[in-house]
Amino acid sequence: MSAAATTPAREPVLRLASVCKRYRPDRPAVLAGIDLEVAAGEYVAIMGESGVGKTTLLHLIAGLDRPDAGRIALDGVDLGTLDDDARTLLRRRSIGFVFQAFHLLPYLTARQNVELPLRLLGVGAAERRARTDRLLDSLGIAALAERRPRELSGGEIQRIATARALVHEPRIVLADEPTGNLDPGTATRTLALLRAQIKVHATAAILITHSLAAAHTADRILVLDSRGLSPLEAA
Repeated sequence: MSAAATTPAREPVLRLASVCKRYRPDRPAVLAGIDLEVAAGEYVAIMGESGVGKTTLLHLIAGLDRPDAGRIALDGVDLGTLDDDARTLLRRRSIGFVFQAFHLLPYLTARQNVELPLRLLGVGAAERRARTDRLLDSLGIAALAERRPRELSGGEIQRIATARALVHEPRIVLADEPTGNLDPGTATRTLALLRAQIKVHATAAILITHSLAAAHTADRILVLDSRGLSPLEAA
């Protein structure tokens, strides 16, 4: 097992073992021999040059794609044993996503956007409202609940997107360049709020980023290259 996969003190939420992905048989593997463990409440940043497979790695972890070899387990469930419907349900229940492009629905209010994962899980209206309002308040954006995305700043939109990723209390949050469209000050504040919520809810998290400043908000930093994952200091 590589240095990147040193077993955390707590039972890991996510475990990857010897994961490989190849899109064409005549080309080198995009990912080869990836080992990784992430524990509850642990926040891991992954850096790497463009094209090394960072987004591919997130897609595999989310069950949006399948590895050609190796095993990916979320809370002990091997994603390779699940059919498409079961993988969709696992994503809906157990994974929160934060994207660079936000992906809020423009015709919904901030509250309605945040509530959406709970609606998909069949949570009742009263509980949806209570959980959403508690989270908006904790992120300092309760006053924005009835506004639509076009009425919000980039930083406010990203806080709403963060709330949407956390509202259903996922086991892991996957954040793909979540502050790439924000100015440095707003990015710093947004990542501080994301980190605080991860710790409060004991949610595992993986941050994909090109920014060393963003990566330093994480508990540990890994670098992805053709050799696999390795700690930043050993890269």
